[in-house]
Amino acid sequence: MRILFCGDIVGRSGRQALQDHLGLLRRRLALDFVIVNGENAAHGFGITEAICKEIYGFGADVITTGNHAWDQREIVSYIDGDSRLLRPLNYQAGTPGQGAGVYTTPQGKRVLVANVMCRLFMELLDDPFAAAEAILAQHSLGRTVDAVVIDVHGEATSEKMAFGHSFDGRASLVVGTHTHVPTADEQILPGGTAYQTDAGMCGDYDSVIGMRKHTAIARFRKKIVNERLHPADGEATLCALFVETDDRTGLATHVEPVRIGGRLRPHMPRCASALTAAPEMA
Repeated sequence: MRILFCGDIVGRSGRQALQDHLGLLRRRLALDFVIVNGENAAHGFGITEAICKEIYGFGADVITTGNHAWDQREIVSYIDGDSRLLRPLNYQAGTPGQGAGVYTTPQGKRVLVANVMCRLFMELLDDPFAAAEAILAQHSLGRTVDAVVIDVHGEATSEKMAFGHSFDGRASLVVGTHTHVPTADEQILPGGTAYQTDAGMCGDYDSVIGMRKHTAIARFRKKIVNERLHPADGEATLCALFVETDDRTGLATHVEPVRIGGRLRPHMPRCASALTAAPEMA
């Protein structure tokens, strides 16, 4: 199975990058499933019903979130009715929405997607490790589901790395979000799980993590800043992670970053199967 995970969409620029490139990526890489983190999609803070529908229209199958999940008030009443929009699994019982789901591709493959939020330098939610253990106790990779993808939304690289190693061999992909900067540690862990500490963002990198740089700099240099942060609106780089899995085990056989547009150095997958699906990208 071929899976694409797109990092945090930041504002209109990030949504535009998704609109410009995701359909093409689906065709050229013969993608079976696409997951997008959308927690910053609405002007940098949260997500709305209209933006969810827009992102699905671009070609995403599931949207994950994080600490900005509730920034737009309307999402509280909307999220229960949209099974493809996930909030962190380790929010307390009774929180609207769901933190994990099993989704079936057009080819009949079953994909478990879970969204957890870390606790170091973040909100003190329930234990994300225990939450993931509970959901994986219900689903077995290569048996009841064909792929397992876990979005680990967190600040600390150490916590995300510990999470990846904890679930190595039980997930197809463990990928970090939240810091908006793509890390260079994409790898397949010893047990067969693809891993990257942070997928980066789909946003304008002539910025401070997606926000207009002058206001962000002023917040560090001055004690009182009245201007609100706004997303940078230059051309965005779409940052994502491409993973190919073994149809029998569900474990990863290939992992590679995807970067298109904007300021970052472009990179497209060059594995043999991707080239077969997309000879024009060689």
